[in-house]
Amino acid sequence: MNFASALKGGAIDRLGIALSGLCLVHCLASAVLVAVLASAGGMLLDHRVHAVGLGLAIALGLVALGRGIVEHGFMMPSAIGGLGLGVMAGALSLPHDSNEILYTLAGVAILALGHDLNRRAVI
Repeated sequence: MNFASALKGGAIDRLGIALSGLCLVHCLASAVLVAVLASAGGMLLDHRVHAVGLGLAIALGLVALGRGIVEHGFMMPSAIGGLGLGVMAGALSLPHDSNEILYTLAGVAILALGHDLNRRAVI
């Protein structure tokens, strides 16, 4: 499968959904690890891990959701995905507590919804 066919077949959106799920698992696992093992959980909650993850989500969102606008012309999936990215970015400004986790999980879910809508519009 080449890059162009991956874009048309919705593979990038499926990858975005998978990475959103991975982020969800990371957030939940980090919360559990913090509760159980403070030193190991601290490494996973490092701000740099979240900044890199957000950067990857933004890059993937630009490619996948931008492709959707060009191919099918619908702005709604990109708008929803952008809202999710914004919620995720805003969560980075919060202290590491349950509010940050809740906002991050909400942003991830909203972003995954945008990718799913984009994938469905392409097919």
